[in-house]
Amino acid sequence: MSITRFIPLFALIFFALILWFTPPPLAMSPNVWYLFTIFITTIAAILFNLLPIIAASIIALAVSVLAGVIEPAKAYAGFSESFILLIVAAFLVSHAVHKSGLGKRLSLHIIRRFGHSTLGLGYSVIATDILIAPAFPSNTARSGVLYPIIYGLAHDCGSKVGDNTHRRAGSYLMMTSMAGLTISSGLWLTAMAVNPIGVGIAETMGIHITFLSWLLYALLPTIIAFIAIPWVLFKIYPPELRDTPDAPQIAKDALSAMGRISRNEWITGSVFLGMLILWSLSGMFPIDKTAVAFGGLGILMATRVFGIEDFKAQGEALSTLIWFAILFALSTQLAEQGFMRAVAEHFTLYLSGLSWVSVYLLLIVIYVLIHYLFVSQSAHLLALFGIFLSIGVSAGVPGELMAMMLLFATNFNATITPQGSSCNAIYLSSGYIQPREIYLYGGAITLLNLMIFLIIGTPWILAIS
Repeated sequence: MSITRFIPLFALIFFALILWFTPPPLAMSPNVWYLFTIFITTIAAILFNLLPIIAASIIALAVSVLAGVIEPAKAYAGFSESFILLIVAAFLVSHAVHKSGLGKRLSLHIIRRFGHSTLGLGYSVIATDILIAPAFPSNTARSGVLYPIIYGLAHDCGSKVGDNTHRRAGSYLMMTSMAGLTISSGLWLTAMAVNPIGVGIAETMGIHITFLSWLLYALLPTIIAFIAIPWVLFKIYPPELRDTPDAPQIAKDALSAMGRISRNEWITGSVFLGMLILWSLSGMFPIDKTAVAFGGLGILMATRVFGIEDFKAQGEALSTLIWFAILFALSTQLAEQGFMRAVAEHFTLYLSGLSWVSVYLLLIVIYVLIHYLFVSQSAHLLALFGIFLSIGVSAGVPGELMAMMLLFATNFNATITPQGSSCNAIYLSSGYIQPREIYLYGGAITLLNLMIFLIIGTPWILAIS
């Protein structure tokens, strides 16, 4: 084995050591700087494909604890987070939907109507997401709904993981659905649990945002983004299968061959519908979304729709739980120990004397870029939304414009990294997408969203506010 293949990894370790022994900037404590060094090195290892995401995460956890950078209890705290467990449960339920045949049936119905091209399927996936979004205050829950359908679409297009056909259609559809969640979550006030929190923070500063005003502000830029995202991904991350003129008829014939809905499909469909109803009601009643997912999974296992053998075979779910929980803990500690706040406040020192337009643009761009350091949209908003909003308003930026654009950015920056949103983990676990591809193409979609919302959204909000 040639040692040259390890040169990039040695270079990264050397870079990490330089950072480690560099005096902490911005009056940070050495501990915070060490944690940042570990975190940014882990992200670089994933970005440049030097280590698998789970290997890089596990090493980061071990170094953080053994070096005394994080207390063990805080380092392992991510494993008890309910939304991370929701990812795992939703992933397993999604595979039950596929195994039962229900996912295939649903995907065939979509192909029958929209399947003349892979691009058409991409648009139909995002449209479905947008339509169900107002009833789902969680993009992770929605990804659990969409994933089995997309998985079925990929298989019915002859695109599978493991036989080198994943790029035929599956990779594009998975990436498109993941990107679509960035705009569906921002279109509706109730589409993300974090949205009302931001509205509440803005309210304390005298900025009033209602369900209707939110929808009006989001409408035009979201429509433009909906038109652009599937097409742009079709160009920069193209599926090998493009035109499928015979697919609708093939899907119709396949549906006829499947016959009546089977016992397992009825059970899975009933459980799935019950989960959807309870998830949609979780914004109005104290219903825990993770408990709903585990309850549904338990029923599927009790009725033998999803057996113990199936559970054992889904090792990817355990892998997802481990790497996401670790990165979440590291990111949370960066925020709790003051790193994010110090960086944000440092950048604001350069804003004095600038016009409100310049301040506005810089704050939004910084707010988006700093999401590279966050493993949760909620943590990002709670740590920085109030700071950025108060700085912008103090500089003369119209309050509703500043608040809405920060809230939109909290949602549309989700694909900037594999860990940028909990919903990304489900798509990544499919095997159709690699972490490095999310950095590249998810980053491109984040840039596209940023341009659309700044160039089109800004004058639109000013015109109707």
